[in-house]
Amino acid sequence: MTRRESPAKKRPLPAAAPLDAPALVVIVGPTASGKTALGIELARELGGEVVSADSQQVYRHLEIGTAKPTARERAAVPHHLVDFAEPTESLSAGSYARLADEAIAAIGARGRLPIVVGGTGLWIRALLLGIAEIPPADAALRARLEALAESKGRAALHDRLAAIDPESAAEIPAANAVRVIRALEIHELTGEKPSVVRARHGFAKLRYRARVFGISPPREALYRRIERRARAMFESGLVEEVRGLVACGLRDAPALKALGYPQALEVIDGRASVEQAIAATAQASRHYAKRQLTWFRADPLVEWLGWPPEALALAARLRSECGQVDTGAGE
Repeated sequence: MTRRESPAKKRPLPAAAPLDAPALVVIVGPTASGKTALGIELARELGGEVVSADSQQVYRHLEIGTAKPTARERAAVPHHLVDFAEPTESLSAGSYARLADEAIAAIGARGRLPIVVGGTGLWIRALLLGIAEIPPADAALRARLEALAESKGRAALHDRLAAIDPESAAEIPAANAVRVIRALEIHELTGEKPSVVRARHGFAKLRYRARVFGISPPREALYRRIERRARAMFESGLVEEVRGLVACGLRDAPALKALGYPQALEVIDGRASVEQAIAATAQASRHYAKRQLTWFRADPLVEWLGWPPEALALAARLRSECGQVDTGAGE
């Protein structure tokens, strides 16, 4: 077994969805793995429409760095939840799930198959399993925790979580500051451990009859794809795109935390060369891909496809199963 294939600790297998629950296909995997292309090919073969589950592709005005489906791809296959939010908005997993529910219902009403495609693991989990009812983010509290992470470091923030809730700290890597901060927020806003809040919710039963497929190139191939994407972003004008966003007053917008955008800001501010920015973007993307793989490899619903994935073979397989989209999860 290669290092890339080392198993993550699996989350519990949820119970199957009701037989009358809508059916859908889900494609997951790390950044730059080819999810968009596979989703589009499946949609063409199966009469489907794509519902994006990518937290960067939701933003208007961010084109080059978010690797959105091209205009031609969107003309060939209908896409939903792409290019609809303003860069100043922050979209939660719960908000995403509600919007995706609406899109999936509309697709089903047209007699077509919803195909969810993306790498934002928490969003996909919220869609398939629901999400705990917890207070929304508190801007002042989040700003204070972000400032603490900046001044003391992510490890110090993670240590605070470990003292409050060892179970959550064991699950959330110190490098994932967003999730660490959210866990600390939940504790401060509710007075409860985040792990207790999650356990009470249970995430015990699927909301959809979903087949979840994962794709992941071998590590070296994935890193080459990431490097090519990072270079292509800057060669296609990412710095100029970010310069325009800054001119519109969006320097501090949540959307500009997406991969590649902070590095382009470094170039604009004269703190890095373009080559340094490309290298930094590729490195950040590799780290992100590792976190994505850790998340998805812990998901018992994901069936990993061989590399490269064969869209026609997968479509034929799904058709041969008489249109039944079933996870095989236990009751």
